Amino acid sequence: MIKTVISKISIGALVAFFFLFLGGPFVWLLGMSVKPPIDILSYEPRIFPKKFYFQNYSDALEKSGIIQAFFNSFVIATISTLIILMLAVTPSYFFARNKGILTKSVSIWILVSQIFPLSLLVIPIFLTMQRLNLINTRPGLILIYIIINLPFALWLLRGFVLSIPSELEEAAQIDGATFTQVIRKVIFPLLAPGLIVVASFTFINVWNEFFFALVILSDPEKSTLPLKLAQFLGAEGRGLFGALAAATTMAIIPSLALFALIQKRFSDNFLAGAVKG
Repeated sequence: MIKTVISKISIGALVAFFFLFLGGPFVWLLGMSVKPPIDILSYEPRIFPKKFYFQNYSDALEKSGIIQAFFNSFVIATISTLIILMLAVTPSYFFARNKGILTKSVSIWILVSQIFPLSLLVIPIFLTMQRLNLINTRPGLILIYIIINLPFALWLLRGFVLSIPSELEEAAQIDGATFTQVIRKVIFPLLAPGLIVVASFTFINVWNEFFFALVILSDPEKSTLPLKLAQFLGAEGRGLFGALAAATTMAIIPSLALFALIQKRFSDNFLAGAVKG
C-alpha cells in the first residue's frame, strides 16, 4: 500500500515537472501576448495582466503581413511533406527488407547526413539554386527542404518497416496475393503510424525552419512565418515584444493542433494495426 502511494506521488510529481518545463514557456508567452507595453517592460512577476490588451494581436495581423507569411509557410510545409512521404515509402521498404552492401551504404549515408552540420552546405546550396534559377522561389525552398528531410524520413520509416513481421507478407503471398497487393493491403495499413510520425516531424521542421528561408528568399511577399517573426525585433534587440508574442502564439497554434490530431490518429491506427496483425 505504501509503495503504491509513493509510486503515484512520484508519477504525479514527474508529470507536474514536465508540465511546468514544457508548458511554462507557452503560458508565459500567452500572458505576454495580452500585456500592454508598459507591463511587458516592468519587472512585476505577473504572468497575466490585470486587464487584457488584445491590441498586440491586431498589430501582429495588420502591420506585419503575417497572414501572407502564414499562408506561404503552410503551402511550403504541406507540399514538402507530401513529396517526402511519396519518395520515402518504397525506398524505406527496400532498405528494411534487403541486407546487401547497397543497403548498408545507404544507411551510413543517412547517418552521416544527419550528423553533418547543414550550415556548411549553405554556400554550395545557394550556388546550385542560383544556377538552376531557383533563388527567391518557393520551388527552390521546397527542393532544399526535401533534400534535407528525406534522409531522416527514410530512416524513420525503415525502422517502422522492420517492426512489421515478414511472416505477414509470406502468409499473404501463400494465399495468392501479389507483391503489389501485399504492399497495399498488408504493409501500408500497418505502416500508417510511421507515416503519421514522419509527416508530423517533417511538417514541423519545415514550418519552423529559418536559416535556409533567410538565404533563399528575398521577396517580402514570399517570406515564411519565421522570417516575419524575426522582423518584429529592431536594432539592438528592441522591438514590438507584445506583437511578437502574439504572432508567435498564433504561429504555435497550428503545431499544437497538428500534434493533437496526430496523437489521436496515431493511437487509432496503431491499435488497428495491432488487431490486424
